[in-house]
Amino acid sequence: MAATTRLIGNYNQNNTSNTLDKNRTAETTDYDTFIKLLIAQMKYQDPTQPVDATQYVSQLASFSAVEQTLQINKKIDEILVNAPIMLATSYIGKYVESEDGKISGIVKSVKIYSDGVVATLDNGEELVIGPGVIVSDKAPAKEPKEEAA
Repeated sequence: MAATTRLIGNYNQNNTSNTLDKNRTAETTDYDTFIKLLIAQMKYQDPTQPVDATQYVSQLASFSAVEQTLQINKKIDEILVNAPIMLATSYIGKYVESEDGKISGIVKSVKIYSDGVVATLDNGEELVIGPGVIVSDKAPAKEPKEEAA
């Protein structure tokens, strides 16, 4: 069965990497700030009315949950950065055909650009992988030509 595949969104690994680096720096700053505030709170608490230890444990547990959520988000971001590459390489060895049927063949290699993927076919032609492109495991069987009587 043939499937129509299209690339969704733009892909720019450099911009995404820069965003991830800024987020990592912000996460580290937030963690350091939280620890400094917690230590200052313990250091400068009123000795006649000390803060209950369960409040500290509660704060640490809440912060730990937030930190775990940030780590999960970071992993999801990494997966999303690599998704276009994994998707593009899955076209290699597949039969593709343009929407109008003028370009078709087996994908030998792919080029990833910021705005999409271009497949180089076994016949040397190039095809932009986008809306309307048919992708299948193998070329469709050709129907035998009827002989003229």
